[in-house]
Amino acid sequence: MTRSASRRRTLVVTALGAAGFAVPLGLAWASGSTLAERTFAAALLLDAALAVAFLTRRPAVALGLPALLFGGLQIAGALKFHYLTTPLLAPDLIYFLNRDLLDVATRYPSVMIALVGGAILLPGLLVLVWRLDRPRLIAGMAPAPRRVLQGAGALTTLALLFVIDSPNGPFGEAFEKGMWAMMNDRNYLVDFFTSFYQTEIRIPPRAADAAPDVVWTQSATDNPPACPPRSCAPAGRFTSPQAYPDIVAILEESTFDPTMLKICTLPVCRRHMFEADGRTRAHGPLTVHVWGGGTWTSEFALLTGLNHLSFGEAGLYAPYNLAPRVNFTLPRVLHAAGYRVVAIYPMTGNFINARNAYKFYGFDQFYDGQDYGLSWESPDSDLMQVFDRIYAEEKKTIGKQPLFVMMLTLRQHGPHMDPLKTLPPPFDKPLFPGRFKPKDLDEWLNLNLGNYLYRLAGSDAAIGHIEKTLLDGGRPAVLFHFGDHQPSFEGAMRELAKIVPPSVPDPNYITYYMLKSNFKPARSYAYPALDLSFAGALILDVAGVPKDALFQANALLRERCHGAYLDCADKRLLDAYHNYVFYELEALHD
Repeated sequence: MTRSASRRRTLVVTALGAAGFAVPLGLAWASGSTLAERTFAAALLLDAALAVAFLTRRPAVALGLPALLFGGLQIAGALKFHYLTTPLLAPDLIYFLNRDLLDVATRYPSVMIALVGGAILLPGLLVLVWRLDRPRLIAGMAPAPRRVLQGAGALTTLALLFVIDSPNGPFGEAFEKGMWAMMNDRNYLVDFFTSFYQTEIRIPPRAADAAPDVVWTQSATDNPPACPPRSCAPAGRFTSPQAYPDIVAILEESTFDPTMLKICTLPVCRRHMFEADGRTRAHGPLTVHVWGGGTWTSEFALLTGLNHLSFGEAGLYAPYNLAPRVNFTLPRVLHAAGYRVVAIYPMTGNFINARNAYKFYGFDQFYDGQDYGLSWESPDSDLMQVFDRIYAEEKKTIGKQPLFVMMLTLRQHGPHMDPLKTLPPPFDKPLFPGRFKPKDLDEWLNLNLGNYLYRLAGSDAAIGHIEKTLLDGGRPAVLFHFGDHQPSFEGAMRELAKIVPPSVPDPNYITYYMLKSNFKPARSYAYPALDLSFAGALILDVAGVPKDALFQANALLRERCHGAYLDCADKRLLDAYHNYVFYELEALHD
């Protein structure tokens, strides 16, 4: 190839690299909400290009490599925000970059396309650019001085990357974004690079102006135990730990009461599992802390009485970084009362560190769903068969010892995109034709709602079965089931108008809960909306099981804030609670 032809090729490849470089640069600049964020992202990109230029002396590679890497981060951030409503953060590379990611991707075609495309396209483009490009920069220098300049330039630009990506650096303002802003932000490059610092666990600081002299302990007479038939002494006390009721808690994946939707007035929208009856002790709207995903944070809230949002962005990774540090959990309280505590998990125990997290929470036994033939596609009826088998075996082994079972379902997990013609009547055709605005969402929402309501019929039958098994038995029993978060319907769920109590700040964070028992407890409970962080103490109250110090305080805050937690109207009271829980009880240890 002649020298002029080689130069033309280099110019063409460099121009293509510059065009590619302009794409993530333009997106980062356009998505930044402040000048500091825009210049922060631009500085990272430009400095990365300079670093590669010094390392390779290839102009097209210097522009193309950062373009591919930063562009890939923006695509990954957009996909994660679409499905889980949180941007891609640095810990995702540690916690979620594993085989479980492939299991999720097989259910979402766009995620799988992005993964496969990235795995093939990115290395292929880099190899192509490398082969077409040639070392051109600082070509006129002698080899020895050139290498010295290259080394000095590479070290300087790499060090500058760390300076730029530091809260104490020249773009410190970009790191001051609050937790709530980042949770709803779409500035994917800024979110990712600032998250190296913003995902550190942050315990709520001690509040100086908290409500003074608030008592957070309960005496036995403050909350007398429930009294199942023939199991209480005249003073109202249980005669023995064996008299405590069995407790089953069921996390219903992506489940909400469809009558919450203004459009859902059809008979298929009403299900028994959401309706109160003579055995209902508490039920209604449930305030959850995630939308469209993040089930593991709902498990954390139920089992610890805490809200992962209290700890900053690090709370999103509760099974990894919070579970090992909690000092108080619902399973440990039940242990102290003489319970055996087991979990039935519908997936492999390696998913989102579940097996290890449940061990830290205090479970005696973790039943892996794969060992029992469960999978993503398993209907709730299959899970109930597994429950029947495990429950019978456990009761046969432990005799009169009370049993707590935590069980998760999976069938309502998205996507909800099975063609309607494959579903049985009446779900085999659009249930809500012409009912939506804008019009271009008609077909999509009918598809997702049809799938949701079809699967809900199976959930309703399964809950009916477990009610009969548990509450019609001869032993005192408590059943609690709840929705962990709303489904996303690929984001379209937000388009639907919802009926929620006036006190609810965001209708997208409301599901349902139902608490029943086959005995009359000391009292019944009702709230405009109950925060999921209070559910554990509520179960203990209905079951009549003595609470430890944290769950006593948790129950008192529940009553004083009328079921609200972080959105409690009395902020000084909430501050007093946090001071007590985190600085006197030390809810988390180092």
